[in-house]
Formats: sequence, C-alpha cells, structure tokens
Amino acid sequence: MSEEQQQQQQQQQQEQQQQQQQQQQQKQNKKGQDQQDQQQQQQYYAQMQQYQQSLQNDSHSVILVTAGYDNTVRFWEALSGICSKTIKHPDSQVNRLCISPDKTILAAAGNHSVRLYDIASNNDSPFIVFGEHTGNVIATGFHGEGRWMFTASEDGHLKIWDTRSGRNPVLTRNFDNGAPITDAVMHANQGELITCDQNGAVKIWDLTAHSCTHELVPEEGVPMRSVTVASDGSMLIAVNNKGNCYVWKLSNGSDANDVEPVHQFQAHNNYILRVMLSPDTKLLATCSADNTAKIWNAGNNFELLLTLQGHQRWVWDCAFSADSAYLVTASSDHVARLWELQNGETIRQYNGHHKAAVCVALNDLSVGYS
Repeated sequence: MSEEQQQQQQQQQQEQQQQQQQQQQQKQNKKGQDQQDQQQQQQYYAQMQQYQQSLQNDSHSVILVTAGYDNTVRFWEALSGICSKTIKHPDSQVNRLCISPDKTILAAAGNHSVRLYDIASNNDSPFIVFGEHTGNVIATGFHGEGRWMFTASEDGHLKIWDTRSGRNPVLTRNFDNGAPITDAVMHANQGELITCDQNGAVKIWDLTAHSCTHELVPEEGVPMRSVTVASDGSMLIAVNNKGNCYVWKLSNGSDANDVEPVHQFQAHNNYILRVMLSPDTKLLATCSADNTAKIWNAGNNFELLLTLQGHQRWVWDCAFSADSAYLVTASSDHVARLWELQNGETIRQYNGHHKAAVCVALNDLSVGYS
C-alpha cells in the first residue's frame, strides 16, 4: 500500500470516528432534550390537572362572563368552554362587565346606563337599570362591602351611587371630568377613584374631599385609553393610543409628591385598549389593536415575558385569575381565550358571540371578599 493510500485510509477512519462521535453526541443531546421536554410536559399536565380539579371541586364559585357588540351577555363553564347561560342586552352593546365582591350580582355597562343581574337567578331581565348618563358608560365597579357603586361615562361624568337605600341606587356625587372618560378604577383604599380621559389626563378623585387631588398628563393631547391600580395601592399604570405605558409610584396622602413617575415604555406599536395588573401585582397585561396581549414583569423594570398570539383581531379586554396564573382575553374575532401564563398557551376557547367580544369578567375566588 502506497503512502498516499495509507494517508487516505487514515483520513477516512478519522472522519468515521468524528461522525460516530457526532452521532453519539446528537443522541445524548436528543435524549437530554427529550427528558427535559418530558419533565416540562409532566409539570404542565400536573398543573393543568390541579387547575381543572380546582374548577371541578368549586365549579359554582367560578364566574366567567363575556359580552360585546352582539347585544348578549354570556356565562361560561370555565373548564369545558360550554356557554351555560345567555342574556340578551337589547338596548345597546355592552362596554364593561363587573362582578360584585360577594359574587351575587353582575353589572353590565352599556349606552347611558348600567344593568344589574342576579347571577344565581334564571331570570334574564335585570333587576335594576340605573346610570342617567348621556353617553356610553365605559366603566363601573362595586365598593368592597357593597355600600356604593361608581359609573364613568364618555359624557365626562364620574358618578357615585348609594346602593344601601333599597332596590334603586341613589346618586350621591357627580364629578365633572371636563372631557370624555375612557376608563376608571377604584383605589385599594376604597376612598379614591382614578380616571383617564380623551384629553390625555389621568385624574385621582378623593371621595372624602369631593375633589380631584391629582391630574397627570404624560403626553399632551394623546388620549389615555386605560388605567389600573395595584391591589396593594403601591402603583398606578396608564396607557395611551400610541401604545405607551406610564408607571407612577403611589403613597398615602394628597400631596403632589405622593404620585411619583418612575417608568415609561412602549408596549405596543398600536392602540393599547386595556391594561391590567395581576392580583399579586407581579404581572402586567396589556391588550392591543395589534391582535395581541402581552405580559410584563411588573417587578423587574417591566421586562416582556410573553406575547399572547392567537386572536385574529383587536384584543379589547382581559381578566386575571385570582392566583395570577391565568388570563382570559376578549377579542373582535368573537372569541374569548383562557391562557396559561407559565408558557403562554391557550388552554380553552369560548366560542359563541356573533360579533366582537369586547369585555370579560372573571371571579374564581373561593370566598366572597378578598
């Protein structure tokens, strides 16, 4: 055998050895990846079984409701995705839904008024209709102990209603915001309400002082779209039509220094339609006209954690589960989705609306008052 042939043979042997080593390494890598995937899958299935078991054990305590532009309010079985009850809302579309803390009443905000429904009743008619607004009611909410409710409208008025006086709520305060209100939420202290409006302002209303104590205008002339307050009262977040998100630190008091701007970032390249802090205040959800919802780390400089993709049109509203592990979204594609937030997967779809689903409410607490 010539020297050249010997070199070729040695080279072939080396190449074969390298190929064998690469194949062995690939097998080991695949085995390791398969084991990792299997562990993750087992963990995911275990979590899903735990969540499904909790729903089965306490199915009557899970209230999931959607509504929108088909003039219906739909109640859903969260686990199966089956629509358990449909209520007609003939006068207008539904702009916002809210479940009372004791989980007995559903408030549906529409054009000019709010309708209250008995959740446990088979009667599809509201037992109270109130509001006396001249524009769309875009937000409503309950006092934690059921003593009063608030309504906020595109007519520029924020109203407080005494609900202890009997079957018909009594108007006790009427704040003139001076511009169409686009969203309103209650502070955790139950003594303040926060609104945002079409003129680009975020306002804090003191119900004891009967006045606006703070007015924040992060971008002059850019409409603010939605606002959320941390459950511990530590943080206020508002979003606008440019997709920007603004964060303020809150502390007790009425001084201007008690509201400190701490962060701002662009969350979407299109309208943000809804912003929501999770009950544990660790996550922030934003819903957008770009057909996505995004999950941000509220405790780490608002790092993007997940982009929830699956809706085909605008995502209008969202609601967290009580443990902050799940999110329900409502979209113009007529569908609501339940997302598992560990990996961002859709685990249930709720199909039945014939037009845009623009609002959702979820209460899966095992007790009435949080």
